[in-house]
Amino acid sequence: MTEKTGQLYICATPIGNLEDITLRALRALKEVDLIAAEDTRHTLKLLSHYDIKTPMTSYHEHNKRQKGQQLMDKLLGGASIALVSDSGMPGISDPGNELILLCHDRKIPVTICPGASAGISALVLSGFSAQSYTFEGFLPRANQKRKAVLEQLANERRTIVLYEAPHRLAAALKELHAYLGDRQVAVVRELTKRFEEVKFGSFSEMAGFYEKNPPKGEFVLVIKGVAAAKEMFSVEHYIELGLTENEAMKKAAKDRGVAKNVVYKEYKIKK
Repeated sequence: MTEKTGQLYICATPIGNLEDITLRALRALKEVDLIAAEDTRHTLKLLSHYDIKTPMTSYHEHNKRQKGQQLMDKLLGGASIALVSDSGMPGISDPGNELILLCHDRKIPVTICPGASAGISALVLSGFSAQSYTFEGFLPRANQKRKAVLEQLANERRTIVLYEAPHRLAAALKELHAYLGDRQVAVVRELTKRFEEVKFGSFSEMAGFYEKNPPKGEFVLVIKGVAAAKEMFSVEHYIELGLTENEAMKKAAKDRGVAKNVVYKEYKIKK
């Protein structure tokens, strides 16, 4: 690291209400040489609201390799850069973490201006246990990867936090029901915006509601962990009672309210 090396500022931006930003983040956005934004058009609304004139450049999933190197060159040349996502904390469900790692590898100073995060905000707003939780972001789109994640979540005791797009919400709730059982979920919509709301119910209830009422806005799902009681009757338990493997798997799946293939995979792994 030379004396000319710049610094990267990780700046959290509002998740809804434009006032959801810290004074320190606003100062950083005004004072840096450049802002690296996931979508410059989106970030321009925030900058215009606070009369910030700092130049911007795009940094997103589709240009991260080429632009990441360009940003590194600027930092190594002494420029200060603020990293922002469309909303919330950079590095969560966006490529920001890759730029942060590049800076650490090259010994470029990195600091954070913390602030709003949709996942944490929804978790706290739901009232579900935040003592221990798992954040999954968006579920994978590819079938095999998605299936693997859902099967892993089937026995998750911790509270689960997921993001989902409105046009996929009802289908995702049905899929979660099939793999995780009919658990209780808080469907959090439009955090800190005018139409913010939280709806509580089971997966099946919420899927039915959103099939009849097409969802609009941005959604976070906060899901209760699996109840310990539902794991009491295992496949092995029913085999000991005289059932065949197939019958035992069906019974265990029914007890837990999950798909038979979830129980089948777990049982085969144990064997």
